[in-house]
Amino acid sequence: MKPSEKNKHTNFLKEQAQLLGFDFCGISKAEKLSTEEQNLSDWLSKGYHGKMAWMDNHFDKRLNPAELVPGAKSVVSLMYNYYPGNEGSLNPTHRVARYAYGKDYHNVIKEKLRSLLSILRNEIGDFAGRAFVDSAPIMERQWAARSGLGWLGKNTLLLNKERGSYFFLAELVIDLELDYDLPIRDYCGSCTRCIDACPTEAILEGGILDASRCISYLTIELKEAIPDEFKGKTGNWIFGCDICQEVCPWNRFSKAHDEPEFQLTDGIRKLASGAWRDITEEVFNKVFRYSPLKRTKYQGIMRNITFLSTGVNDQERTD
Repeated sequence: MKPSEKNKHTNFLKEQAQLLGFDFCGISKAEKLSTEEQNLSDWLSKGYHGKMAWMDNHFDKRLNPAELVPGAKSVVSLMYNYYPGNEGSLNPTHRVARYAYGKDYHNVIKEKLRSLLSILRNEIGDFAGRAFVDSAPIMERQWAARSGLGWLGKNTLLLNKERGSYFFLAELVIDLELDYDLPIRDYCGSCTRCIDACPTEAILEGGILDASRCISYLTIELKEAIPDEFKGKTGNWIFGCDICQEVCPWNRFSKAHDEPEFQLTDGIRKLASGAWRDITEEVFNKVFRYSPLKRTKYQGIMRNITFLSTGVNDQERTD
């Protein structure tokens, strides 16, 4: 492909991504993540993924985009803001991670990615490509860092110098050659606020996360009883956790999103206020049908609320 054509396609892609609401777009050459291979292997071997057995699957696919799209030439990384801005009216007794305030981001962003692919094909012609939103074995933060959208902070989240970390990440893996962006340097410096603030000591030195200790893992991914060692350490979080983001200095640059689908729902507001301690499963399934909270299901939310209130799991109370 001629350089001028690559540049034209690249500019068109980024312009259309912005029109669809994506705040940032970066592009990397699709190649095997050789430098990340040993890190991933070590992380898995130490059991930092906890009970998330799926993290141990499709090892090669996580590292090589050509395993996902044969002949892949470019990985397009995109960021979509979900920061809610002023939450003064929420005043929660039961806290839910900010990313879950509105509709399930998988559905909202996947639709935008489909539109972006369609627009590109209409403009450029047919090409092979797939869209991903936290739904396939792809190392999204590493790809976003490679494309210059930010750097991996000590909490392992992608940090953007302009707007912080309250972003959903998404990718297009395509067999179209484009202009590639360059990574930027790490701007965390000597700051250790996220490490110091984590109540379960899940953030280790060297930018490593022991996910098996993370409050998000304990309240969402873990399907068993929450281990006793975490009694009194999960704060008032019942779905996910934002502590390491709340203390990060770079998030002082965060700006409120303008996506209607991510607005705080009445269901979250009531749950956060503690008014739903005795919610029925039927009501939960109806109210949170389109919410990320459906991932942990009714039983998981009730377990988390009980553990928050008493330090005891529902499973233990019935023994």
